Amino acid sequence: MRNATICLLAAAVLMAALPATAQVTSVRLADNIVMPQARVAAVRPGQQVQVSGVTVGVVILEQAATTTMDIALTNPTGSRQEAQLLVPVPDGAAVSGFTFQGAGAEPSAQVLPAEEAIATYKAIVARVKDPALLEFAGYNLIRSSVFPVPARGTQKVRLTYEHLLPADGDRVDYALPRTESLDYSIPWQVSVSIRTKRPISTVYSPSHELEFKRISPNAVNMQLGTKAMNEPGPLQISYLTEGGDGVTASLLAYPDPRIGGGYFLLLAGLPAENGKAEKGKGPAVKREVTVVIDRSGSMAGEKLLQAQAAAVQVLEGLYEGEAFNVIDYSDSISSFAAAPVVKTAESAEKARHYIRQLRSGGGTNIHDVLIEAVRQKPAEGMLPIVLFLTDGLPTVGVRGEAAIREAILKANTHKRRIFTFGVGYDVNAPLLDHLANNSRAVSTYVLPKEDVEVKVAQVYRRLSGPVLSEPKLAVLDGAGEVTTRRINELLPGRLPDLFEGDRLVLLGKYTDGGPLRFRLAGDYRGKSRTFRFEFTLDKATTKNAFVPRLWASRKIGVLVDEIRQAGAAGTSPSVIAAKAAADPKMKELVDEIVRLSTEFGILTEYTAFLAREGSRIEDREWVRYNADNNLRLRAQGDRRGIEGVNQSFNNKSQQRQTVGNRRNEYWDQNMNRVQVSTVQQVNDRAFFQQGNRWVDGNAINAAGGPKVDQTVQIGSPEFMKLLETLVRQNRQGTVSMSGEILLRVGDKNILVK
Repeated sequence: MRNATICLLAAAVLMAALPATAQVTSVRLADNIVMPQARVAAVRPGQQVQVSGVTVGVVILEQAATTTMDIALTNPTGSRQEAQLLVPVPDGAAVSGFTFQGAGAEPSAQVLPAEEAIATYKAIVARVKDPALLEFAGYNLIRSSVFPVPARGTQKVRLTYEHLLPADGDRVDYALPRTESLDYSIPWQVSVSIRTKRPISTVYSPSHELEFKRISPNAVNMQLGTKAMNEPGPLQISYLTEGGDGVTASLLAYPDPRIGGGYFLLLAGLPAENGKAEKGKGPAVKREVTVVIDRSGSMAGEKLLQAQAAAVQVLEGLYEGEAFNVIDYSDSISSFAAAPVVKTAESAEKARHYIRQLRSGGGTNIHDVLIEAVRQKPAEGMLPIVLFLTDGLPTVGVRGEAAIREAILKANTHKRRIFTFGVGYDVNAPLLDHLANNSRAVSTYVLPKEDVEVKVAQVYRRLSGPVLSEPKLAVLDGAGEVTTRRINELLPGRLPDLFEGDRLVLLGKYTDGGPLRFRLAGDYRGKSRTFRFEFTLDKATTKNAFVPRLWASRKIGVLVDEIRQAGAAGTSPSVIAAKAAADPKMKELVDEIVRLSTEFGILTEYTAFLAREGSRIEDREWVRYNADNNLRLRAQGDRRGIEGVNQSFNNKSQQRQTVGNRRNEYWDQNMNRVQVSTVQQVNDRAFFQQGNRWVDGNAINAAGGPKVDQTVQIGSPEFMKLLETLVRQNRQGTVSMSGEILLRVGDKNILVK
């Protein structure tokens, strides 16, 4: 929690600080001012009520949302305290309930419109020189009546408010205001229930990881996971209702004149009903699954038993009429059948027997077994999938990483999806990642002491019910012709297949102009289908700051992977360094990674040094040298072992990122989770801590660097004018941090003291 600030808040002070046109109802002086989203402020020395927990329940019926907050307040002192509750809420919110325990005056709460709320915040800041509450300037504000908090006891407060959610076509958005400060440590338990008349296509949160449970096509329940309870930032949820037969889509946009347009997030969902042609008859698009099992000597014992169990489980999960094969390898290669066979009771029993008799021994011939797997004659009309397991490096036959990559790419004429599973640390992680990424699949790593069967099952469950395969996205002009002028740098560049329960989250840049028109085509449940979408950009807003941040994180992941895959030739670190130094493309990639990292506050294991105390973040050559050195030695040099696997974890997470990562969590080279607390992502800006000062990433990247052009004192008329500008830009949170703040505003670097 942010440091408590002693506040003296009186009605006379409020009125004196307000402009003549502002009207604020006089309020009774309370011992404490409580804002569960951000802070508790004591009025008198020694008085400090604490927020000990917040539980939120949200019920959404169509577009009407009812939010109930249960707030636990603890009084550690020996005397009864008084407290006043301030809760920022969205536009149009109305209080429908406010209660607390114990005797006292009849509780009440009122909603202050945004103008009165800002005036209240300004009055407090002008008096105490603490801008923390300004994060919520621009919101309406619920202010409660005064109530007692018992000595050394807890007061439980329940506040309920209702509001109509904004809709954009088939998309409805919900937001729960909360601080973006990393210092905030109070866990929030949040549950959300959505009920609609039309089926719900998909639900998406760009801010927090949610646990979903679909009750019916028209009902979804969700809650914050254990880890997400302590994640800062407003909770944002969007859901799409089905608008027709097939894929439903919506667009969220962030305007940025610096790039000649802005950033967009295209969210697409599938129908709520599953893809089965008939009940019990299997999916409309059948699967052809080949399980490739490593039976080399290093797989002896528990690992091979788990791999065998995983293969049997995959077999059991197939519907009759779908196809399968089992290929096993060490030095040599064997297979259950010469080509995938249709599953029947008889063929399944024979396959189970074949799997159980596998024994370990010999080396690892990755090249030949993958060639064998992808060259099989495909089953007619089925989606071809390979599940490839290995626990080691290639030791037999062709062993060069680049040679194996090129051979599989050339041999995979049937476009089989190669889902790779690296068992343990002694694998070539970049190779497994490349094989998966370039075949519309994903790589998975089974860490020591993890169960192979469980990991395979987690991936395989996702592959139930193919809905849209071989998807391709095109952008159209006003005449319906394909154009490449309106969007660029779409991520991911190659769209994945979509299975039951999947959603598509695409990010990219757009140029100014008229509406964005998209054409999505592919094999939809066994038939060639085309879907067209048109979106206007009139609702683009800087409130959608998560859009460019997610795009930048994915972009960094792509750039890092490009550097990483360039090391496939495999040579010594000194040779890699010499080649990289002479390669102008390497410099371009490193420079772009550094620029994006500082502008958006997105750190990786290669740029984490930017957040360390004493870093010379303003020295561009020093920053580039360190980033270049890390990327050459780690991304290109470490290709196997735990150091290779940890990089794959981080890189995959970034390239597929759909949820914010405010704490910049990543896996270090010992597979430990690391968090960064000296970089703050606030609104659409990033700040780096240098001593007692937070420095705006845009100031760092400015032509003149982070020099101070103007100094403003908190609470001064100049500061209040700056605040008004920031509220209009939805950037008021940038002046809410403790300590000095060097902020880039327009073409100036303003130091707020």
